[in-house]
Amino acid sequence: MNVLNLIGRDHLLFEKDIEQYKNILTEKVSTSSFLVLGGAGSIGQAVVKEIFKRNPKKLHVVDISENNLVELVRDIRSSFGYIEGDFQTFALDIGSLEYDAFIDVDGNYNYVLNLSALKHVRSEKDPFTLMRMINVNIFNTYKSIQQSIEKGVSKYFCVSTDKAANPVNMMGASKRIMEMFIMKASQDLNISTARFANVAFSDGSLLHGFNKRIEKLQPIVAPTDVTRYFVVPQEAGELCLLSCLLGENRDIFFPDLDQGLDLISFADIAVNYLKQKGYEPHLCESEQEARDLINTLPQQGKWPCYFTVSDTTGEKSYEEFYTENENIDLERFENLGVIKNDYLDNDDKIRHFESVINELKESRKWQKSQIVELFKQTLPNFSHEEKGKFLDSKM
Repeated sequence: MNVLNLIGRDHLLFEKDIEQYKNILTEKVSTSSFLVLGGAGSIGQAVVKEIFKRNPKKLHVVDISENNLVELVRDIRSSFGYIEGDFQTFALDIGSLEYDAFIDVDGNYNYVLNLSALKHVRSEKDPFTLMRMINVNIFNTYKSIQQSIEKGVSKYFCVSTDKAANPVNMMGASKRIMEMFIMKASQDLNISTARFANVAFSDGSLLHGFNKRIEKLQPIVAPTDVTRYFVVPQEAGELCLLSCLLGENRDIFFPDLDQGLDLISFADIAVNYLKQKGYEPHLCESEQEARDLINTLPQQGKWPCYFTVSDTTGEKSYEEFYTENENIDLERFENLGVIKNDYLDNDDKIRHFESVINELKESRKWQKSQIVELFKQTLPNFSHEEKGKFLDSKM
C-alpha cells in the first residue's frame, strides 16, 4: 500500500532537510546517549528507528505497553540488526515508583525524548479518562523534565500537537498547557518540541481503523467535513529528531504548509484507500445499511461506506500549526517552520492549575465541567463546545 499516495503526496516531506543536516545528525547521535519515553507508540517507534540507524552510544526505550515493546525490538532486529551501543527496552509507567527507581539507578542521558501522550479527542468523554490525560500529557511530562534537570540531561524534547494551536478540544488544550509548563522549565533546561500533523495509520487512528475494518469485513465510516494534514511515520520520526538535535531552547517545530503539505478529508482518503485495495466505494444512507451490505458487496468488488458530517464534541473542521500571535521562522529549513518563543512567565496560571487539579484528585470526586472551567481559566482563548455526543457513540 502506497501511504504517500493515499494522503495526496509523492515524496517524503523532510528529505531535503535530512540530507542537508545528514552529517550533523549522524555525528550527534553516534556520540550521544538517548532515553525515549513512550517509545513503543506509533511516533515513538518511528523516533527510535531514526536514532537506532545512526548508531547511538546508548538507546533506552520506555513504554507502558509490553507487547508493543516486543514488536519494536523484533522490527528493529529485522530491519537494522544490531548496534555496538547499549540498546534496551523497559516496560514501565512514567508515573510509577518503578520508573523513578529506574531513573535513580541510571538516568544518565544526553537527550531525553518524550513521545508519551493520550492523543485521542475521545479521551475527554468522561471525567476519569480526562484526568488521566492531564496526568500523562502535563504532569508526567513535567515530572520527567524535573528528573532530567536533576540528572544533568543536555536536551529534552517532547511532542505537542497541531491541536494546541487555537484548541477546541481538551486534548489540544492539555498539550497547550503542557507547552506552558515547558516554558517554565526552559529556564533550567534546553527544551524543544514539535506540533504534529496526523500520523497516517498510527495506532488507534481512523486510518488504522480502515485496516481493521477490511480485516474484520466491516463497513468503513468517515467524516466528509473534517480535513487534516498527514505525515507518514518516517516523517514523524524525522521531525522529532530534527527538533531534538537542531532545535534551540523553546523552539516549536512544525511542517511547513507551503512545501507540499495539503489538507485532505478523511472521506477522500477512504476512497483512495479502497481503490488501492481494489474496491469501489459504495455510499450508504445509514450505518445499518452499511452493516447489511457488507455480506454481499465485497464479492462484487465494492465496499460499503457511510460518510457523514461531524457532530461530535471536540472535532475541529481544519488544522493549523501556529497562531497569528506567534513568531515564525520559515527560512532556516527547507520544509520545516519554527515557532520562536521568548520566555513568558505563566507561573501564576501554572500554580493555580496545579492547585485545583490536586484538590480535585484529593477529593476523589470531580466533574468534567470543573476541569473544562479550569482549562478556560488557564487558556482564555480556549473555545470548547460541548455537543453531548462523542466518537464512541458512532460506528
